[in-house]
Amino acid sequence: MTSILPGSKGPCTAFISTKAGELNHSSNRAKWWIDSNSKRYVPAGQESVVGVIALRAGEGYRVDIGGAHLATLDGLAFEGATKRNRPNLKIGSLVYARVSLAHKDMDPELECFDAQTRRAEGFGELKGGFLVSCSLKMCRLLLDPGHFLLPYLGSLFPLDAAVGTNGRVWIDAKEIKNTIAVSRCIQAVDPIGQNMDEGELKDFVKRLDILQ
Repeated sequence: MTSILPGSKGPCTAFISTKAGELNHSSNRAKWWIDSNSKRYVPAGQESVVGVIALRAGEGYRVDIGGAHLATLDGLAFEGATKRNRPNLKIGSLVYARVSLAHKDMDPELECFDAQTRRAEGFGELKGGFLVSCSLKMCRLLLDPGHFLLPYLGSLFPLDAAVGTNGRVWIDAKEIKNTIAVSRCIQAVDPIGQNMDEGELKDFVKRLDILQ
């Protein structure tokens, strides 16, 4: 199975680029996308995003995911949610969600469960932690299981992370100094930042003295 991500379209035997940029793919070549210099996130179906609850709307929420329009999140779009038992999110709360509908003429729609299993699978409210903003390209890199940054930092101290394709990364490293270190490392490796490679990043971490 091959997934076509933002910037391309077409049948599975041919792809047509819809914007200028660099063609990239995941390490197993299952996903292909176009990286461009776009600063604003354009929602695409089945992508994972980190959103901020902007306001309540009836029995659901309007969520800021960094796009041109707020997304809609139904109050029942969570694993096991019912009218009597569903999350009570406050304005400013963070959620890790999946884009279930993305159309140029409609506001995006979100769900906080996996499309196949209907289970949370990591989606839902993100409690505590810290939100880091980075380039869209950096998020794509972090979502690649073969990328060095998060596995390396996770080998140094306990680390939880939720990476959205929308230029946002939620991190929870338990200790404040480590949370700050992760944020600085993401910015250091970001292609529009210092663009450090693995060796440079390890030297950078040593200078941070996070293991003291």
